[in-house]
Amino acid sequence: MGIVIKVLINAAALWVAVTLLDPEFSFDFETSGIPAFLGIAVILGVLNVIVQPILRFLTFPAIMLTLGLFLLVVNAVVLALTVAISGALDLGLESEGFGWTFLAALIVSVVSWALEAFLGRR
Repeated sequence: MGIVIKVLINAAALWVAVTLLDPEFSFDFETSGIPAFLGIAVILGVLNVIVQPILRFLTFPAIMLTLGLFLLVVNAVVLALTVAISGALDLGLESEGFGWTFLAALIVSVVSWALEAFLGRR
């Protein structure tokens, strides 16, 4: 049950990021479909479980040097990988550059943290 809730939280956080950012210039979801959006949320969840700990380990000196702020870059890299995989699978998530992906990752992080806090998962 916890995995389903985490996927739904990821989907909601991605939806907020897509909704808040201007689709003409930045971070956009081209396909209109809930299954595609849930697929992207699953991809993000898998990358958060597998790739993010590896990136955190490899960038530990930078994380310590910046007092944890480099974790925002790690989150953006994971989201950029999600966008790339989404493009390869033709799921419809697109980004116009790393800056927009970074901003979207910041929004996704804040929204998922807030939803997990609201649901009592943190």
